[in-house]
Order: sequence, then C-alpha cells, then structure tokens
Amino acid sequence: MASFKTVMRSGHPPTLFAAFLYFDFCFAIWVLNGAMGPFITETYGLTPAQTGFMISLPILAGAVMRFPLGVLAQYIGRKNAAITEMVLIMVAMAFGFFFIDSYGDVLAMGVLLGIAGASFGVALSLGSGWFPPQHKGLAMGIAGAGNSGTVLAVLFAPPLAQAYGWQTVYGFAGTVMALPLLVMIVFAKEPPDREHQSFREHISCLFEKDGWAFNLIYVITFGGFIGLSNFLPTFFYEQFAVTKVEAGRLTMLAALMGSGIRVVGGYCADRIGGILVLTVVLLAAVGSFLLLTTSPPLLLTTILFMVCFAALGAGNGALFQLVPLRWPANTAVAGSMIGEVGALGGAILPNAMGLSKQFTGGFAAGFVGYAIFTAVVLGCLALWSRRWVGTWVGPRGKVLATADDAAQAESGLIPGTQRA
Repeated sequence: MASFKTVMRSGHPPTLFAAFLYFDFCFAIWVLNGAMGPFITETYGLTPAQTGFMISLPILAGAVMRFPLGVLAQYIGRKNAAITEMVLIMVAMAFGFFFIDSYGDVLAMGVLLGIAGASFGVALSLGSGWFPPQHKGLAMGIAGAGNSGTVLAVLFAPPLAQAYGWQTVYGFAGTVMALPLLVMIVFAKEPPDREHQSFREHISCLFEKDGWAFNLIYVITFGGFIGLSNFLPTFFYEQFAVTKVEAGRLTMLAALMGSGIRVVGGYCADRIGGILVLTVVLLAAVGSFLLLTTSPPLLLTTILFMVCFAALGAGNGALFQLVPLRWPANTAVAGSMIGEVGALGGAILPNAMGLSKQFTGGFAAGFVGYAIFTAVVLGCLALWSRRWVGTWVGPRGKVLATADDAAQAESGLIPGTQRA
C-alpha cells in the first residue's frame, strides 16, 4: 500500500493545495446565507417556507452554474477558470455589502452566491489532474475536503453578523477571498491531463446512463451534505431554541465530520473500492435519517447529525474516486455535471424541511422522505454495479487492472506493489 508521501510525490502538491484552498473559500461563501439564516429570517420576518427557499437559492444557482464553468475550464484551463471565478465572487460580495435592502435583494444575492458554488468540478479536476489513476481518489478527497468551508461559514459568520451586522459579513468574505486567489496565481500549475475535444465530446457524459446513475447517488451524498449544512443553523435555532451563534457552532460540529471524512472516503475507495464504500455509507445515511425522525434531545441529535455527515462526506469522496475512472478524458466536465445535479438535491432539502415545518409543525416528514429516497438509490447501486465491474472498474470499485498493469506489478514496477 502506497504511503501518503509516495502519493504526494506522484503528483503536484502545490496545485492540490491551491485547489483545496480555492474550493474551501468558495464553499464558505456559497453557504453564507444558510449560516446567517436566523439573522435574515428575523430581519425580514420570514415564514419557514420563505426561509427554506432563501437558503436553497444559492444551492440551486450554484448547481446551474457548475456545468458551464466545467466546460469553460476545458477551453481556457482549470487554473484560469478558477481565477476568473474568484474575481467574480469578490465583485458579488461588494453587491452584498453595499446594496441589500429587502428580501428580494437577499434572493438576488443568493443567485450571486451561486457563483461560488460553481467551483466544485474545476477544483477537484485541477487538484487531482497531476495524479495517476490509482491515487486520484485520495487527491480528489483532499481537494474535495474544501467543503470544510461550511465549517468556516457557520463558525465565523454568526458571531461576525451579531457584532457588525449580517451584511458586513459579505464584505469580510470578499476581502479574504484574495488569499486563495493569490495562492492560485502563484502556486498552481495547469495539469497535463487536458485533451482537446469537440463540444459534443465534452458533454457526452450527459447522454450516458452511468452519468445519471452517478447523479442520483450524488443527490444523496452531496445534496444531503450541502442541504443540511445550509439548513441546520435554522433547524437548531427553531427546534431547540439555542442562540444564533450556538446554532452555528452545533452545525460546525456536524459539518466538520463530513468535511474531514471526505478524505478518508476517497482513500478507502482507492484501497477497497468506491462501490463498497458507497454501499456502507448509504446504509449509514438511511439509519441516521430515520433515527432523526424521533426528535431526540439536543445532544443525541447533534451526534446523529455528526454520524450522518460523516457518512455523506465519505460517500462524496468515494463517488469521485469513480468519476475519473469512468471519464478519464473529461473529468472536469463530468464532475461538474454530476456536481450540478447533486447540488440540486441540496436545493430540494431546505425547501422540503421548511414546508414540513410550516404544514406539519415539525421536521420529521422531511427526514422520512430523504431516508426513503436514499434506500431506493442504494438498491439501484447494487444493480448498476453488476454492469460496471469488469467494464470500466474492478471488483468493489477499485481501479480496473490491465494486462500491462499485471505485468508491471509482477516485476515490481508499480508504486505500492511488490512481488508475492
């Protein structure tokens, strides 16, 4: 088994770090309205349904923008696409700081926050592009751990909003965005795995059954992660009457688990196979969602959310171990497409929870619905994997060995292998 040092030597760590930092800060900005949900709701006297829609709008906008950014990255390069996006985000933050004056303006800001949410496919493809197939799962897991930006948002946004006003948070966010922008410009290098293809070839994954199978899985893993990350501050504030700052801290505990475990999910997927890891984490997610319907006390609820986020985070890492194996020539586009549809699942969840609260008086109906959906996708995964294994992926979702690989492994030429 290859060591972490060996894995890093096989690629370009500065680019991987730049991709992580870029995704981390973009993710933090993407979920700002969710982190400040209780403040915005109180300012404009929003109903639960209005709050759910307000929280879901950045997710929806980010989902829509992901695929176009992924296509653009194939033509101008992933590094240039990332730089362009970060400049646009800083302009959007200026709008939030100077011009928001109504609920309608908040919704407009939600659309602008979606620019940050478009970073996903580009960040993961940029970070993993220098690494060989047998190590891409870990590299994507490290880059994808940038969803820990949720932790930054829910940890810092509520106290800053309480001290200086929630609109000021947009100004802070725009200013600190200069850090990942500078790191990207100085340290990142465009990976060599870019191929010049026609537009039709770039979007071919949209017309394949496997692409839509990945989409459904990602609706559960990433959709659940981003949807819950955005809604949990409001959930804790309304369900347990904690302060707005405490609600952010409780959300931080859950989001931190999901972000950190994503790396572990990618690493385990490299070692034992992405399909096996996905099966385990989807089972854990079903159990967590069902237990949350019982309305347990605050401590147990927090623990259950931590378990749920850990499962979803590991599932994100495992799924994106499989993406470059299935679409090795246009990983950025495939990742953006899958991320786009997956993020739509995150937009559904806050709306479902808000409507559940408004019309049933509680959140249980929303949890039940997501648990049922997760169980259905888990059953489908068992069927899909029978066709995948041996076609483009090995047993349990590991890298499919070729005759050349077997010969090299026998001679001890592949890193991390040795003669029997």
